[in-house]
Amino acid sequence: MTIHVSLDSPGDRTARIYVALREAILDGRLVRGDRVPATRDLAGQLGVARGTVTSAYDRLVAEGFLESRTGSGTFVTDVGLTTGADDHARRARTGAVQPLAMWLDPGREPERPLKGRIHDLYPGVPDNRLFPLETWRRLVSTQLRRSRLDDLTYVGRGHRRLREEVARHLGLARSVACSGEDVIVTVGAQQAIDLVARVLVEPGTVVAVEDPGYSAAHRLFETHRAVVRGVPVDREGLVVEALPDDARVVYVTPSHQFPTGVVMSLARRAALLRWAVDHDAAIVEDDYDSEFRFSDRPLEPIQSLDREGRVIYVGTFSKSLIPALRVGYLVAPLSLQQALREARRVSMWEGDVVTHGALADFIAEGHHSAHVRRASRVYGERRRQLLAELSRHHDVLEVVPSIAGLHVCAHFRDQSVDDRSVVAEAARHGVRVEALTPRYFEQPPVQGLVMGIGTIEVGAIEDAVRRLSLALPRS
Repeated sequence: MTIHVSLDSPGDRTARIYVALREAILDGRLVRGDRVPATRDLAGQLGVARGTVTSAYDRLVAEGFLESRTGSGTFVTDVGLTTGADDHARRARTGAVQPLAMWLDPGREPERPLKGRIHDLYPGVPDNRLFPLETWRRLVSTQLRRSRLDDLTYVGRGHRRLREEVARHLGLARSVACSGEDVIVTVGAQQAIDLVARVLVEPGTVVAVEDPGYSAAHRLFETHRAVVRGVPVDREGLVVEALPDDARVVYVTPSHQFPTGVVMSLARRAALLRWAVDHDAAIVEDDYDSEFRFSDRPLEPIQSLDREGRVIYVGTFSKSLIPALRVGYLVAPLSLQQALREARRVSMWEGDVVTHGALADFIAEGHHSAHVRRASRVYGERRRQLLAELSRHHDVLEVVPSIAGLHVCAHFRDQSVDDRSVVAEAARHGVRVEALTPRYFEQPPVQGLVMGIGTIEVGAIEDAVRRLSLALPRS
């Protein structure tokens, strides 16, 4: 038979011949007892050296796909996988094994239209251009010196110096009471939430989440077989009175609620802590982007008010620095620390210790706090400009008050407006924004838009809102 092998593109020709023959056997185009061409003949057919074909045959013989018979040639063996049917071969590529039903749902993350985009107002994305890359390169290079590498071994609890620096930073910047022993380093905030779910959630555990809220956290709890219940959010944050009595975990973003941006009032924080004590529940406090503050009003975390050891504080450097670092952390009560460390050990062990060491130096040398100050000035200017431009459309949009973070939310005054259609139309005019309604789970959705300030230059905001206005309904 003729063996079809593509040798037009660069690459290892022996490997290409090997793959072509192996696929022909697995697909049933070559079956047990078929004789493959002599190495000399196939080399001439393909225009390659005979040794190239011989090497491919030798590998297939060693793996049991072919057998060489002295004086007769080389033949296909019975490998026990061949069906001889093209539809079966296609099924092998498509896959017969199916995921659990929950994974057949693509999730609730909003679509992110990119084509034709001129201005990006998508929320939750920091400006990578502000990151002090040269300083970071120097610190990473220092970590790769031999003397430093000797310290980067398995310890199972996260990089010690980074844990200590995170604790010091949190104490100064966020009034979080902790030591390095209380900190667990994770691969972003999402993994921190996953660790909490591993040690607190079993099938049927009721987990309460904000509604609207962070879709990825909601879905993560679902993957641990939790019963996830959406709890309404108003101008003071999570409505504590609406919490289900059987909830054992409550996930909140109190300092800058996602996606509305509201700040949980002190009264609500106190009420939530009392509720957790009364119902023997844990609070997962995700403080994802509150380092960027645009008001003198303090945003002390719930963790700093906790006197019962009910709060697990989760944070990330993805917003204050860049998402590519993939570094987050959690601060947990002593009662949970051993279990969380073991969950971390069996799921990821150390993570990127070079990045962790460089980040420890980055914080210790004052670069992180300096970067946050510089970035806050830039983001503050963008935020003021965006709010000023949106105020021109106050008859259509009502901005939800917020004092921190990298995005703002606005409700449509006319709730008959379809926010998804507005987002699609805005994309056609070159502006990327997010619809609010996909962030709702159980509560009646409110039509609105979520707009970020992380990646757009201040000088482009006027044109971005002008283009967005072309998609807005007329008052």
